[in-house]
Amino acid sequence: MPLKRYQKILIINTFGIGDVLFTTPLIANLRQALPQCAIGFVANARTAEIMRRHPDISDVFIYERDDFKEAYRKSKVLFWQKASRLIGEIRNKKYDAVIDLSMNSQSSLFMSWAGIRERIGYDFKGRGRFLTAKVPLTGFSDKHVAEYYMDLLKCLGIEPAFKPMVFPLADEDRRWAEDFLKKNGIQKQAAFAVVPGGGASWGGEAGLKRWPASQFAELAYKFVEKFKAQIILLGSVSERPLAQEIRHRLQGKALDLTGQTTLGQSAAVFSQCRCVVANDGGPLHMAVASGARTVSIFGPVDPRVYGPYPAQGHAVVTSGIACQPCYRKFRMAQCEHRNCLNTLSVQSVLQRAQEIL
Repeated sequence: MPLKRYQKILIINTFGIGDVLFTTPLIANLRQALPQCAIGFVANARTAEIMRRHPDISDVFIYERDDFKEAYRKSKVLFWQKASRLIGEIRNKKYDAVIDLSMNSQSSLFMSWAGIRERIGYDFKGRGRFLTAKVPLTGFSDKHVAEYYMDLLKCLGIEPAFKPMVFPLADEDRRWAEDFLKKNGIQKQAAFAVVPGGGASWGGEAGLKRWPASQFAELAYKFVEKFKAQIILLGSVSERPLAQEIRHRLQGKALDLTGQTTLGQSAAVFSQCRCVVANDGGPLHMAVASGARTVSIFGPVDPRVYGPYPAQGHAVVTSGIACQPCYRKFRMAQCEHRNCLNTLSVQSVLQRAQEIL
C-alpha cells in the first residue's frame, strides 16, 4: 500500500498509563514517515498529562467513558451536550484520519460525526462497525501490545520499525527529582525505587497483580544490605497503606512519596534511580519509558504481551506455575489462591535484580 500523506492524524487511546505509553512507538513511526503531519491525541483525564508534554503531539482531547455513561444515565440531553462539545472540538481541527485504539464503537461513531473520513482500528467483538479500515482482534496474545498498535500503521502505508517507549520528561520535573535526591542526600547509585501497588487501571481488582507488601519490604532490606540502597517508595494515594507497611518493616528507613508526586515527577524520580522494582502496571512502564532499569513482578498477566518494551535491560520475574498467565483476551480467570504471586520468593526476585545490577 502506498504511503498516504495525511496532514492531520488523530490517535485515540483512553486506557491506562501503560497502554498510552505503548502508543509512543506508534507516534515515533508516524513522525518519521510523515514529518510535517500534525498529530492529535484523545486520552483520559489522568493520562492527558503525559501527552500534553509529548513533543510530537499538537492537541490533546479528553474522553472519560465513565463520565459519558454517567451523563447518559442522568439525562440524554446532558450526554448530547458533552458529546457535541467533544465532537465540535475535534471537527474544528479537520483531521484526515484517526487511529482508534479504544475498541469502543462509540468513539469511532463520534469520529465519523466529527467529519474524519478514514477511521482505522480494531474490530473487537463487532465494535468496529463505524471504522473504514478494521483489523480483526480477539485479544493481545502472541506479541507485545506496542507491536499490535504499530501494525495498524500498515493501513496508512507505513511499514513500522522498532521504536522504544518514551515518557516525555519536562525540565521542571527533572529539576524537581534532582533537588529531591540532593535534599535527602541520595546518590543516584544508591537510589532504589519501590512501587508496591499496581496502578489504577484495574480499579478494585488491582490487588490481583500485587506481590505482598511484606515481600517488598524484605527485598528492600536485602537491597540495603547488598547495595547500601536508599529506598524511595512511590505510588498513588490509595496505595499509601502498602508503602506505610513497608516503611514500618524497614523501621522508617525509606522515603515515602506515595500520593505526593505528579506522573511527570514520578517518572523523573525513576530516571534518577539505579533500579526500579514494581509490579505489573502503569508505574513500571513509566520507569521503562523514562530510561530506568527495572525489576518487574508479573502474576496473572503475560509479560511477553504487557511487559517492559523493549525487554532488553530489564528483569521480569514470574513464579512459572502451570496456570500462569491466566489473564487472556482481556479477562481474568477465576482464582482463589493467587499462587503465581504468593509463592514467588524474595530470593528469586533478588537474584534477577543482581543480574541486571
